[in-house]
Amino acid sequence: MVATVRTVLGDVPAGELGVCDAHDHLFLRSPLLPGQELDDPADAAQRLSSFRALGGRTVVQWTPCGMGRGAESLAGLSRATGVHVVAATGLHQAVHYPAELLGRIRDSLASLFVSELTEGIGSTGVRAGLIKVAGAFHTLDAHARLTMTAAAGAHHRTGAPIAVHLELGTAAGDVLDLLCGELGVAPQRVILGHLGRSPDGAVQREVARAGAFLAFDGPSRAHHATDWRLPEELAALAEAGFGGQILLGGDTTVPETPGMAHLLRRLRPRLEEALGAQGVAAALVGNPARAFAFEPVREA
Repeated sequence: MVATVRTVLGDVPAGELGVCDAHDHLFLRSPLLPGQELDDPADAAQRLSSFRALGGRTVVQWTPCGMGRGAESLAGLSRATGVHVVAATGLHQAVHYPAELLGRIRDSLASLFVSELTEGIGSTGVRAGLIKVAGAFHTLDAHARLTMTAAAGAHHRTGAPIAVHLELGTAAGDVLDLLCGELGVAPQRVILGHLGRSPDGAVQREVARAGAFLAFDGPSRAHHATDWRLPEELAALAEAGFGGQILLGGDTTVPETPGMAHLLRRLRPRLEEALGAQGVAAALVGNPARAFAFEPVREA
């Protein structure tokens, strides 16, 4: 069976993704970022076109439910620019949502995620290709446990990968203990985001040994240990034998983020000095093809 990735234009063979920005945002809105919304389709088209001009072929948008993910625009943007786009279902941290919305949907999250993965987001016909959830700072709060439990249920029903926002790069072990230990998700179906924001090599090696994919996806904010620590972090992981689990992303969350073009124009040459061209190609091409593929669902 050929592994496939669910894009906004339909399922494609995983081997056709090409160079992949494994974590980014074309559209994003949050009350925590007032006045910094990403909500302009023309700007999204320009960013996708710039990424394609540098050799990019796929962008995975991690914007989940209720955060202005622009589902109605994604298919048209993908067609117009020739870039594969993968959309997300799932929920971010509770602080990004009105309390009444969370109260209304909390008991039906798994069904919501499954519906958006299999039928489409709203009336757009665009199906999500991953489930995005989030931890808290150095812990998993009740909301994280609720959303991750729903994500695991949706994963078991659909085979979709689960992508996790680690708050400032923390609580990676707790996430795997819950998703993989308690809820039965295979570690290789979990993508841990923002690991570079807490550049603890011991933690990175620990979760790599467990089998998860490791997303280094920034910079979004000043003073994160992202670009300047990235070559040495990735070189250490590759030397330890985990080069096949590294993913790279631009994570454009506010308009001034360097973003997806920066990933290929500036970061790629620097990383090739540390990892070699073959190692960077694995992080941009081969690894995403495995990380974002749907796994076959076994009938009960």
